[in-house]
This record gives sequence, C-alpha cells and structure tokens, in this order.
Amino acid sequence: MTVLRIVANLAAPEPEKAAAFYRDLLGLDLVMDHGWILTFAAPGEQAPQLSVASEGGSGTEVPDLSIEVDDVDEVRGRVAAGGHEIVYALTDEPWGVRRFYVRDPLGKVVNILSHGR
Repeated sequence: MTVLRIVANLAAPEPEKAAAFYRDLLGLDLVMDHGWILTFAAPGEQAPQLSVASEGGSGTEVPDLSIEVDDVDEVRGRVAAGGHEIVYALTDEPWGVRRFYVRDPLGKVVNILSHGR
C-alpha cells in the first residue's frame, strides 16, 4: 500500500470566500469546483506529508495549514497589501525556516514559509 496524496480539508460554509486568497495570493490553481467543495493545487509533484504537533514552534499556536513557497518575503508583501491579519510576524526561525502566520478569510491560521536563505 502506498499513500498517493494527502489533502487538507477546511470546513467553510462559503468555500468561494477562500478562492481569491488561495488562488490570487498564493497562485494555486482551482482544480476542482463542485460548489460545495473547491480544491486548489500547485503544479508539479509533491510528496504526501502529515504533521502532528503540540505547538507551532517558538511558542506559537499550531497552524491549520503550512504552505511552503519559494519567496516568503514576496508573499508577505502581498498579504500586507491585501490587508490580511498577520498572526505571527515574519521570522527567521532557529531550525532554518523563514515564516509568518496569516489568517485566511475562513479564519484559519496559515503558516507561510521558505526553507533556508
């Protein structure tokens, strides 16, 4: 048996409210739309991953999602321009990631990060 994919499912009474955030802000493609469920994906292959945590690191809350990007500073600029709530400021963490937390339109806390600089 091989795990082929892991999908995060976020409960939302109005899924379309997430479209601009995940599509426009992060550049994800809308790959499925049944009205009651929207699925966004990045191009290319990703290895399935699942994190289980007692905290989010550096004493932060556990985020609902972690999304790795190639340029966290660029995304941070878009988030600021869009007026989204920053939950945890842009930080260079001692374990080698640069990250910040933002609250999405559904109220979910999203960890946006890049590895190494």
